[in-house]
Amino acid sequence: MSFYEAGLPRTSAEPERIGVLVVNLGTPAAPAVAPVRRYLREFLGDRRVVETARAIWWPVLFGPVLTFRPLRTARNYRRIWWPEGSPLAVLSDRLTGKIGARLAQPLGDRVRVRLAMTYGEPSLAEGLRALARENARRVLVLPLYPQYCAATTGSVFDAVTRVLRRWRVLPELRFVNGYHGDAGYLDALAAQVERHGGAADERGHLLFSYHGIPVDYVAAGDPYRDQAEATTRAIVARLGLADDAWSQAYQSRFGPVEWLQPYTDVRLRELAARGVRRITVVSPSFAVDCLETLEEIAIGYREEFLARGGEHFTMVPALNDDDRHAEVLAAIARRHLGGWM
Repeated sequence: MSFYEAGLPRTSAEPERIGVLVVNLGTPAAPAVAPVRRYLREFLGDRRVVETARAIWWPVLFGPVLTFRPLRTARNYRRIWWPEGSPLAVLSDRLTGKIGARLAQPLGDRVRVRLAMTYGEPSLAEGLRALARENARRVLVLPLYPQYCAATTGSVFDAVTRVLRRWRVLPELRFVNGYHGDAGYLDALAAQVERHGGAADERGHLLFSYHGIPVDYVAAGDPYRDQAEATTRAIVARLGLADDAWSQAYQSRFGPVEWLQPYTDVRLRELAARGVRRITVVSPSFAVDCLETLEEIAIGYREEFLARGGEHFTMVPALNDDDRHAEVLAAIARRHLGGWM
């Protein structure tokens, strides 16, 4: 039996097409311990995510982490799970459909857009094979990460190439590294803050909360922090905020190592102690809402801030499947498809 699978067909009844693979991180299949454990095993077992030497990390991962963490994580997922399924999966699927509809306007049947997850289902392998069956001989990979990070964007590249290295016939491939400086994305994000946070006096202090990464990753050259700070500066400029009207922090740290600071929970405590009573939190690193926004921010951080004397806490939803978000991402895809169309 050959090491290689066919990949693209030699001949096909389908017309030659362009494929766009929209990729998000992934989600457990259900808010229960067993599927959460499978998801965490895949996610935390990725060397891009945890760079610690395997000899050190494997005993920790397969010992206490996968023994105890799925219990708490499954409980948290149950707090935000929708009747249709995981919010991240549902919103990513809706967004992908809207991107496809917008790309079909200039390209018609020549383009096919599919959703895939780095971890979980639908898998990257499934997405690429679906595009191959539709005779997509050129493929653009569009990760839903505005700010580049090796642990997220880099993991998509690794996963795509792991699949393709077993294909005998490969598609032409292009890859979107990020879009943190895209004017359309920044305009849409600023408008989202204004729409859901209200006027400046209603909004209170605007806290930008990004997913954190270990400081060692930044010291090794990861541009994530620089791009996060650039995103914040661009939104602050668009909103015309005074220096004391906003701050930036990082959430979702894991393990004993030092992560990017200030930490969001610590920053919220500091703001409450300073007498700030109204907080609006926006999370520009998340394209769609997920566990980290719907549970960690909208439930956990809100409860803590109000318990410390806060009076009003608002979470700005991610851009999600908003029509403007779909148009922004379709425009980014069209630019990267230049010459292919």
